Amino acid sequence: MKWIFRLVGFLVVLVVVAIVSLLFLPADRVARIAAEQLRNATGREVSITGDVALSFWPVLGVRAGALEVGNATWSEQGPMLQAANAAIGVDAMALLRGDIRITNIEAESPTIRLEQRKDGRASWQFTDATGEAQISTETAPTRPARTISIERLKITDARLVYDAEGSDLVSYEGVDLTLDWPERLGPADIRAVLRPTAQAVTVEAVIDGFAGFITGETQTLKASIDTAAGTLSFDGRANTAGAVAGALTLKTDTTDAFLKALGLPGADLPHNLGRRIDMTTDVTLTPDRRLSLRDLAVDLGGNRLSGAADIELNGVPQINAQLDAGPLDLRQEAASGAGTGSGSGGGGSANAGTDGWPKTPIDASGLAAFNGEIALTAQSIDLGQFKLGPTRTLLRNDRSRMVFELRDVQAYGGNVSGEFVINNRSGLSVGGSIGAKAIQIQPLLSDAAGLNRLTGQGNAQLSFLGAGNTVDAIMRSLSGDGSLAIGKGTIQGIDLDRLMRSGDVGSGTTVFDSLTGTWTIASGVLKNRDLLLQLKNYRASGTGNIGLGAQNMDYTVTPIALRANSGQGISIPVRFVGPWSDISIRPDLEAAFDAEIDAKKDELENKAKEKINEKLGVTSQPGQSTEDAVKDKVKEKLLKKLFD
Repeated sequence: MKWIFRLVGFLVVLVVVAIVSLLFLPADRVARIAAEQLRNATGREVSITGDVALSFWPVLGVRAGALEVGNATWSEQGPMLQAANAAIGVDAMALLRGDIRITNIEAESPTIRLEQRKDGRASWQFTDATGEAQISTETAPTRPARTISIERLKITDARLVYDAEGSDLVSYEGVDLTLDWPERLGPADIRAVLRPTAQAVTVEAVIDGFAGFITGETQTLKASIDTAAGTLSFDGRANTAGAVAGALTLKTDTTDAFLKALGLPGADLPHNLGRRIDMTTDVTLTPDRRLSLRDLAVDLGGNRLSGAADIELNGVPQINAQLDAGPLDLRQEAASGAGTGSGSGGGGSANAGTDGWPKTPIDASGLAAFNGEIALTAQSIDLGQFKLGPTRTLLRNDRSRMVFELRDVQAYGGNVSGEFVINNRSGLSVGGSIGAKAIQIQPLLSDAAGLNRLTGQGNAQLSFLGAGNTVDAIMRSLSGDGSLAIGKGTIQGIDLDRLMRSGDVGSGTTVFDSLTGTWTIASGVLKNRDLLLQLKNYRASGTGNIGLGAQNMDYTVTPIALRANSGQGISIPVRFVGPWSDISIRPDLEAAFDAEIDAKKDELENKAKEKINEKLGVTSQPGQSTEDAVKDKVKEKLLKKLFD
């Protein structure tokens, strides 16, 4: 028993001596030990400067006036971490056993700089770290390596700066960060709170094998970003070089608020085009920031898309995507200033009313958001003004110039091909060249201009160009040309046969065999001079203007009764005049009388000339007028008198 008591006493004395030795360690020596261990763990230069105060049991540590952790050798942005007030704690018992166990690192109001280059290098890759700490001493330079772990890292009110080469600088103020890493070879829990705006954003992550992760190994990672307006979560594998692969989920209640909560520009999206998002996809991200999305399924608030995409994230995103959709609703909310009209009366549409075209400014800045190509296949597309059936289209966007290439579009009973262009490089303009085959004319004209009186099936060609920052300005600036050829059809609202027989302009329907014409457009006014309408007993020609910008028209159709007047025909012009919302149809009797008078005048003049020629015995030569013939006859008689 004596020897047992002696042994216990010896151990107590040994512990007391060790503790006393620790208590008498100078504060700067403890600070130097802590700095050395951090240097060995990260492979970066670490300095603890300023006033240093020593803390004792149960945590041995120092509180320093300044802590600085160096950045990667290639970085030009200054230290990776720079804090004016920091504390480092070391487990005293672990230190007695020969291990370095940093229990906590605290930094107040530091600046943290993170950088990434296009070649994949990242400042947070500690590739020079050994993962093991060694204490260098003069007496035992070859002392075996000691393991190191950091149980807890706490940073408050930090400024976080992220600089990705080729992208805009991202900076966050007021960041709080905690790292819990109780076992060196175990997982680490990370929690951060960012405050880009008044609402806090919470970032949480669990990383397995954190010791290997910080030295560049790929490890399992679960992470989420939570805001009051939505959540972005990831479950997969990643490394510090920026390589990521796994399942990504995005759910937003309001996408605009979600983006703004992250400090990004908001996006006032249509309700069915991303105002809320529910998306899942398998994602792969390479260190050079090439993003691949596979098995993409996204609900944009009513419109559902599936497919795959490849995106380059260096600078302006470059997108190459293949997407499939069911019924696609691309209608915008009703614009202020747009009235409604009567569908059956041919006077209006949802976009063309008594108040004219919408004058709300169009924000086309979104055209600069990306470049690339997106191929889309849809069962149907509702554009609001126009409605398409099964569609295959290719969207190309290059520096704010977007082209919709219509490859195979079924619409209005026929097929449409061509392209539609939106250009916002130097002011907004729209244009295109479109061809339609076997199209039902009535629903097309109804959607395009609110005109419902013309029916039939035909072919059409149209090219157009307009500029302006409102729909009204674009429609008033339109220029272009086109042609139309329709087979059998009808004109509703007028019966030309009854008009020609009785002069009655009452309602009815005109059935025609064919209708052809060409037009030009300038300053928002469509002009046609060669309309030809063929009926069984009549022929009608048309000429006039249609104000596409002003939403009015002044157009005259002149039908001719082919079998009347001994085959010479009788014509009564019909004038269509007024705004689209209230077009007036009436016979132009004045024009009819003028035409009849002109015809009679010509007939009387011809008869009079024939009588004069007969009386004077004058015969007009080919190409010679009656007046010249008479003059020649008079000259001839005078000459005869002079020489007789």
